[in-house]
Order: sequence, then C-alpha cells, then structure tokens
Amino acid sequence: MLKIGLSHTSTVIVDNSNTARTYGSGGLDVFATPAMIGLMENAAMTAVGNDLPEGSTTVGAHISTSHVKPSKIGATIKATAILEEIEGRKLTFKVTASDDDGIIGEGVHIRYIVDIVKFMAKIK
Repeated sequence: MLKIGLSHTSTVIVDNSNTARTYGSGGLDVFATPAMIGLMENAAMTAVGNDLPEGSTTVGAHISTSHVKPSKIGATIKATAILEEIEGRKLTFKVTASDDDGIIGEGVHIRYIVDIVKFMAKIK
C-alpha cells in the first residue's frame, strides 16, 4: 500500500558511459546531468514499485532539479527519492543525489500511476 515516506536509494559508479561528454550534454568527463536525473527517476520508480496495484506502474511526468557540483569518473553516486505527497494517481517525490563529498543535486519529481495495458494501448 502506498504511503508517505516510502523511499529508495539507487546507486551508480561514474564511468565513461554516463559522462557529460558521452551523453552529449557537455564536453567534460564528469557525471552527466541527464544521468543524474535518470538515477533520481529510478529511485522514485523503485520506491513505490512493490506497493502499486497489480498491473500498474509509474511513469515520470515532471522533474525540477539542480545539478550543483561535478563528480569525477570513479565516484559513487547515490540518488534518493522520498514519497512526499499522494494525490490520486499523482505521486510527488523529493529527490537528492550525492557523491562521497556531499550533495550534487536535488529537486522534486512527479510520477503518475498508470495501468500498463491501457497505457501501452495508446502507443501506435
């Protein structure tokens, strides 16, 4: 059952596959902002995944985040999502990302609960 406070932390190591240079979001070999956002979304999805009705999942709808500090290759990045609000199918999470030196990003992420079959039927 969904409840306020559900949380999850997802982890990744910075390597050549998730740098700004590889993503094309920048020209440096540091952790890419799109990779950080993806990790935040993964944490939110996973936080509630086991508590959804059968046949349901969540989809990302909005994220407002800052990326305030670079992280080098080899750094361990942890993104944590905490469910802060439930409004029908709308779920609002506080998200943070950090490396060994502290916070590298934070924000708010909104996901919606969807019926998988109905959602996929909309895709042509």
